[in-house]
Amino acid sequence: MINVKVRWFAAFREATGVSVESVTTTATQPAELYEQMKNQHDRLGERGAALVAINDEISQWDTPLKVDDEILFFPPVAGG
Repeated sequence: MINVKVRWFAAFREATGVSVESVTTTATQPAELYEQMKNQHDRLGERGAALVAINDEISQWDTPLKVDDEILFFPPVAGG
């Protein structure tokens, strides 16, 4: 088990009701962590086109997690 900090942004923050939470997890990558968090937050939907960042760097869903990582889940951002 590792301890990580999960930050939620935009619609994910609205769905979870929190912006930051400390989590103890057996997840080894963000995809597993997101699935675990769906079990804790009923209104959190499928990750679909969601993006993930680890320690302020855009990451892949299969990037290995480490102790004390900060994971940010957020929707895609449109710009122009």
